[in-house]
Amino acid sequence: MQNPSSAFSQEWTTLQNNYEQHERSALLLKLAAVVLCVCGYVLAIPDQLSGGIALLLWVQESIYRTYQARLGERILRVEAMLQRGAPASNACQLHTEWLATRKGGLALVAEYAAHALRPTVAFPYALLVLAELVSYVGT
Repeated sequence: MQNPSSAFSQEWTTLQNNYEQHERSALLLKLAAVVLCVCGYVLAIPDQLSGGIALLLWVQESIYRTYQARLGERILRVEAMLQRGAPASNACQLHTEWLATRKGGLALVAEYAAHALRPTVAFPYALLVLAELVSYVGT
C-alpha cells in the first residue's frame, strides 16, 4: 500500500509543475500578441486582423487561466489533505472533482470571461485591442 503522504506529494508536485507551465504559456501568448500586433503595424496589416488576433489570444489565455485556476484549487485541497493526513485514496482526483462540479454552457463562458477581465490577464491585450481600434477609427 502506498504511503498517503507520498501519493499527495507526487500529486502536488505534478500539479504545481503544470500550474507553472500554464504561467509560462500565458506569458508566451502575451508576447505573441505584442509581436504580432507590432508586426501588423509595421507591415500595414489591416487593423481588424491584428485586433482580431489579439482578441483571439486574449480568449486563449483566459481559457488557460481558467484551467490553471482549477489546478490551483486542487493544489490547495491537496495541501489541506496532507495536513489532515487524509488517506491515499483521496489523491489523484483532479478530474473526478472537476467533473462533479463541472459548469456547463453559459456558466463556463462566464468563468472564462471572469478570468479574461482580471488585470493580470487583460494586460496587454486590452491595450493592443484599443490601439488597433483607435488606429482603425483614425483611418
